[in-house]
Amino acid sequence: MPTIAIIGAGPGLGAAVARRFGREGFSVALVARDQAKVDALATGLAEAGVTARGYAADVREPGALESALADAAAELGPVTVLQYSPLPSRDYLKPVLDLTPELALEALSFSALGLIRAARAVLPGMRAAGEGSIVLINGGTSVKARHDFAGTSVAFPAESAYGEMLHDALADEGVRVAQLVIPGAIPKLRYTLDEVADRIWDLHLEDGAFRSMLIPLDEGRE
Repeated sequence: MPTIAIIGAGPGLGAAVARRFGREGFSVALVARDQAKVDALATGLAEAGVTARGYAADVREPGALESALADAAAELGPVTVLQYSPLPSRDYLKPVLDLTPELALEALSFSALGLIRAARAVLPGMRAAGEGSIVLINGGTSVKARHDFAGTSVAFPAESAYGEMLHDALADEGVRVAQLVIPGAIPKLRYTLDEVADRIWDLHLEDGAFRSMLIPLDEGRE
C-alpha cells in the first residue's frame, strides 16, 4: 500500500489531505510534535475507513523526522508522497526589528532544514522506485517578504529554493516536487479544506511548474 507522510498534520488541512489520499488507497503517516494529538487524529480517520498512524517528531530536532519516517515506512509501507506543511510558530511572525539571529536560525531549522531532513529520508526510496511526490505548503512570505513576518520571510524562501532545486534535479526521474502557496488562512479564502486537498492530489499526479498559487498573492494575507 502506498503511503503519504504529512509533516505538520493537524485537524484542518492535514486531515482533509489524509481523507483525500485515503480514498485513493493510501495509508497515512501523521507526523507532528504531540503524540496524543496525532493518535486522536489517526483514530478519527480510521473511523472514516482510512489507514492512519501517528508519529511524534519535532522538525527542528536532528534525527526526529528521519526516525518517524523510517517507522512509518516499516509499519505502513514505502513513503511515496511527502507533504511538508508544519505550521510556523507565532514567534516567526514578529517584526523584522525584533528578529534575532537565534530566532532566524530556529525559523530556518523549522522550514528549510526540516524539509531537507525529510526529503533525504524519503528520496532514496522514491528514486529507486522511479516515482513519488514531495509537496511543500507555504504562506505568502515564500514569494514576497513582509517586514512584520520576519521569521517566515527569511525561512520560507530558503525552503522554497531547496524545493525548486529538487524539482529541477529530479524532473527526469519520475519524482515530482511542487509547492502550493496559500497566502492566507484557508477558512477566510474562497476554497474549502477539501477543495485544497483536491488541489494537492492533483499536484501529486501532474507534472508541471514548481510553484502554484492557491489564489493571487494580492488577494490574501499570510
